[in-house]
Amino acid sequence: MSALQYPWPETPAPGETIVVAPGIHWLSMPLPFALDHINLWLVQDEDGWAIVDTGIGNAQTRALWDKILPRFQPIRRVVLTHYHPDHAGNAQWLCKRHGVELWTTQGEYLTAHAVAASAAGYTTEAVLNVFRRNGLDDAQYVAMSGRGNRYRQLVPDFPHTYRRIIDADVLAIGTNRWRAIIGHGHAPEHLSLYSEALNVVIAGDMLLSTISTNVSVWSIDPEGDPLRLFLDSIARYRELPADVLVLPSHGKPFRGAHERVGELEAHHRRRFAELKRELSEGPRSAGELLSVMFRRPLDAHQTFFAMGEAIAHLHYLYYAGEAKRAAGPDGIMRYAAR
Repeated sequence: MSALQYPWPETPAPGETIVVAPGIHWLSMPLPFALDHINLWLVQDEDGWAIVDTGIGNAQTRALWDKILPRFQPIRRVVLTHYHPDHAGNAQWLCKRHGVELWTTQGEYLTAHAVAASAAGYTTEAVLNVFRRNGLDDAQYVAMSGRGNRYRQLVPDFPHTYRRIIDADVLAIGTNRWRAIIGHGHAPEHLSLYSEALNVVIAGDMLLSTISTNVSVWSIDPEGDPLRLFLDSIARYRELPADVLVLPSHGKPFRGAHERVGELEAHHRRRFAELKRELSEGPRSAGELLSVMFRRPLDAHQTFFAMGEAIAHLHYLYYAGEAKRAAGPDGIMRYAAR
């Protein structure tokens, strides 16, 4: 049984907020996915408020912002943990409306623009070509093709200037100081913010309480090892106090960061062990291992992320020297036990 503690049993209702620490309000916005909500934060700033993450850029989310924000004026800045559409979708809309700057890391800022423009290999077709080389079958390929630029649909526009945050920077937000903790694996330069005075960390997607963060291999870095980067990154949360209040982007705020890091590490160790057992029976591609890693039916959207995650686990084993690999006559990469 998990040792995590959840101080608030219920998620705030749409259009409402819950105070989770002095000067910090928790709000929730709906998402049109299986993961059906995102947590956003309003943090008291100098003579006003800072918004941390923004929700997807659709009419429903903006209507909820219109309901909430009259109680939180003026807005002084918008801060993004990372570029994913549920976090970045309303960044430009909010910055323009309130005449404020966007604060984020360079990796997230530039990636948002590249994905929105389908530049630098950020296309669905490029990703699917990587997946095909890793065993995605023809039917799955067809089901996921022709989606267009989904990111652009959820992030209609994005700011053209920003304030850069780098690791260990200290941001003064209101009367509190927040230290930047940059993590990797889930996104290029994911931003978390830790306040020692409040004993609070805004964790974004790096440390979630009930699900494991998606960590995938994508087309711009097809030989990458993002899972090693992710596991190295979450280990840094052990440097924070054991009773720090974690504000995650999905699920409920919790205490027990050290325990949660251990749970996630154990989860991935189990995944590695399962994969190694399969690989001991003969070469397997990532596509052939989806049913091992995900024991539930997957729709096209879920398969897209599952493929990236399966490849990431196999890359981890390969680079750790625990698996070998070779491309077959069909061009598909398969892995085997070493």
